[in-house]
Amino acid sequence: MTEKNRRILWLAVFIGCMLPAADLLRRLFTGDLGADPVETLIRATGDWTIKLLVAGLLLTPLTRILRNPLPVRFRRMIGLYAFFYVCIHLTLYLAVDQGLDIHAIVKDVLKRPYITFGMMAFLLLVPLAITSTRKMVARLGPKRWRQLHRAVYVAASFGAVHYYLLVKLDITWPLIYGAILTTALGWRMWQAMPLHKTLRAGA
Repeated sequence: MTEKNRRILWLAVFIGCMLPAADLLRRLFTGDLGADPVETLIRATGDWTIKLLVAGLLLTPLTRILRNPLPVRFRRMIGLYAFFYVCIHLTLYLAVDQGLDIHAIVKDVLKRPYITFGMMAFLLLVPLAITSTRKMVARLGPKRWRQLHRAVYVAASFGAVHYYLLVKLDITWPLIYGAILTTALGWRMWQAMPLHKTLRAGA
């Protein structure tokens, strides 16, 4: 693939990740968010957070399967977009839904498990977003950086549990996300096992 085509693909992924936010903004200004716009925005941004987290986690296996380094080059961008959506998700919950009432927020986090899991997922994503730059990779060292960023599996799992506990009735998508995450984590563990490394070296 030529450099020009890579740039076009990068731009397409960038725009694709931004389109959900643009559509929500359009719906907000046209009054097309239903009877409870805040709840719609909170749920939609949460949905896109977990979708992008799962998509980002699938890029490494895809790179190995295709034996092409191109997919993994989009991992940082997709991960940062996931953080962008979760920040909007959390801001709407804290500022609009809860009115920045610290006492009410703490009570909600402690009382409702799905809020607890959602908050833990966000707290795990914060250091990953902060250390996503090349300078931070160099500062931490590749090995320590990779060890830190394995926390994305835990964050995504907490996000899936948060989603599962929230929807209550139709749990189809939470179960799908959970299955994908389990498969991706299992693949990652298999890659790290000495047996796999031995088989790969002998291939």
